[in-house]
Amino acid sequence: MSLPLTFAPEVAAARAAGTPIVALESTIITHGMPFPQNVEAARAVEAEVRAHGATPATIAIMDGQIHIGLTDALLDRLGQASHVAKLSRADLAACLATGGMGATTVAATMICAQLAGVEVFATGGIGGVHRGAETSFDISADLPELAATAVTVVAAGAKAILDLPKTLEYLETAGVPVIAFGQDDFPAFWSRSSGLKAPLRMDSAEAIAAAHRMRGRLGLPGGQLVANPIPVEAEIPRAEITPAIETALAEAEAQGIAAKEVTPFLLDRILALTEGRSLTSNIALVLNNARLGAAIARALTR
Repeated sequence: MSLPLTFAPEVAAARAAGTPIVALESTIITHGMPFPQNVEAARAVEAEVRAHGATPATIAIMDGQIHIGLTDALLDRLGQASHVAKLSRADLAACLATGGMGATTVAATMICAQLAGVEVFATGGIGGVHRGAETSFDISADLPELAATAVTVVAAGAKAILDLPKTLEYLETAGVPVIAFGQDDFPAFWSRSSGLKAPLRMDSAEAIAAAHRMRGRLGLPGGQLVANPIPVEAEIPRAEITPAIETALAEAEAQGIAAKEVTPFLLDRILALTEGRSLTSNIALVLNNARLGAAIARALTR
């Protein structure tokens, strides 16, 4: 049986021509900011991918189909929709089978990208091991997905609200290459450094692409995490962002926020506590990751 894949005309043309494609997630549209800013930000990220020589493929679930790339009309529809499901590996198939509308997280985007033959995915930050996971067992499905699905993911590290040492430990145990781009430190989303050394460092898109190809030749499962630090001019240093994170975490615990609701709650509170600065930085780092993702996709096609 054929897969429920629908390719946007732009993506179909790129596939036919064998030109670079970069996958983009859709939860940043549905769970990141209100309309119309969400659609404007999504279009800006897509434009950045195009400006750097690749075709963007924003992925979402609509009407029983995995859409690989969204037309302007579909992007507007997604951006204005309410009660859109936030999909990961566990609920992707159910949403498709029931004809629901869903936005893809890092894990679901990786699955759909691999099904569509797209090897590079640019996002903001991955999920990881939540603080207190030793008692809550709260670990993002993004981490086992990185160990299972052969897509190179470009992110500004893991979200700084997480337990970053445990996240790196999990990735090491799972055999996921964690590659810091252009520096030795593992970046922490809004901040260029987490204070932790990255397991690997590479300084060019070509080296990252070569490592992706070599993993395929060796038959190693899973993808790569490319940790791309936020541009200097857009970062919020650790000393400035940490108090906001700690306040938001304390509020989440006091209110009993759990499971899938934790990350959206924390990001909303940090947005308020930083008076919008965290969102400005977030957009800047996603654009930066789109640029690097396009460069890696170009190197892979060569």
